[in-house]
Amino acid sequence: MSKVLITGGAGYVGSHTYLSLIDAGYEPIIVDNFSNSKEKVLQSLSKITKEKVNFKEGDICDYHFLNSVIKKNSISSVMHFAALKSVEDSINNPLLYYKNNVEGLINLLKTMNDNGCNKLIFSSSACVYGISSDVPVKENSNKDFVNPYGHTKIICEDIIKNISLNSELNFINLRYFNPIGCHESEEIGEDPKGKISNLMPCVADTAIGNQPFVKIFGNNYDTRDGTGVRDFIHIMDIAEGHLAALDIIKKEKVNCAINLGTGKGISVLEVINAYQKVSEKKIRYEFFPERKGDIGEIYADVTLAKKKLKWQARRDIIDMCQSSWAWKKRNPYGY
Repeated sequence: MSKVLITGGAGYVGSHTYLSLIDAGYEPIIVDNFSNSKEKVLQSLSKITKEKVNFKEGDICDYHFLNSVIKKNSISSVMHFAALKSVEDSINNPLLYYKNNVEGLINLLKTMNDNGCNKLIFSSSACVYGISSDVPVKENSNKDFVNPYGHTKIICEDIIKNISLNSELNFINLRYFNPIGCHESEEIGEDPKGKISNLMPCVADTAIGNQPFVKIFGNNYDTRDGTGVRDFIHIMDIAEGHLAALDIIKKEKVNCAINLGTGKGISVLEVINAYQKVSEKKIRYEFFPERKGDIGEIYADVTLAKKKLKWQARRDIIDMCQSSWAWKKRNPYGY
């Protein structure tokens, strides 16, 4: 078995990717400090896999902790998910985001270098494209940012690229778009800590009766129904994309950014309508003014993912909504 370190592995994307790694025969080791995740996720992962999770609690900004984990376990590959990710929170607390996201990456890279660990899959974001005029956006589209969270991803990508120029570091920066949905076991799902801001948890909470309506920000965009259009992608497609990326960097030098998306745009209203169909629940919504930095339409050009990773998304919006609703019915108030 090949040991893979998953920083932030108790989080939404990290936990689902953990399961894909287990299924593929890897031996993942999770590092998390639960600042943006919940301990019960580990119990759920153990229940699904029927194995105890190899877990180390600690902060990625703590060099001695991280060094100990990598050294003792002879880690050869890292998937780095440990980052704060709320756009709204990053605007209100920018220094916290720069410290955690940028300092955490620098500390991880130093620790990897000190231990001869040179394979990195970095969790990036479509936020690096800012308000892009290119639709669909390609990896060579101009990078820009409209909030501190997006800026941290650009800085981190640049750091990784620059480090690789004079080292053995082999990396892929995976820029994924809008992950939604849940694992088929219904044991893990999207259960954000603190204020809910992502669309799907809001829709699910409204369908189950935890909140009266979904807030839709903006309904006058130049789109087919006036609401924002995004590239929503099933979380397990995202997880499988990370697995494909890891398999590739074990065989060849890659060192590039790759989009993970479906290549298709879906509007906010289309997501709500699909969820209503699946849940058989009336989902109320109300329109609010668009938020600063929001854009009308963005979705991925996925040509490079197909070419480099031999990967493409396999699940549609109904699959995404069905898996989310199945988990929500079983966990109406989260973990």
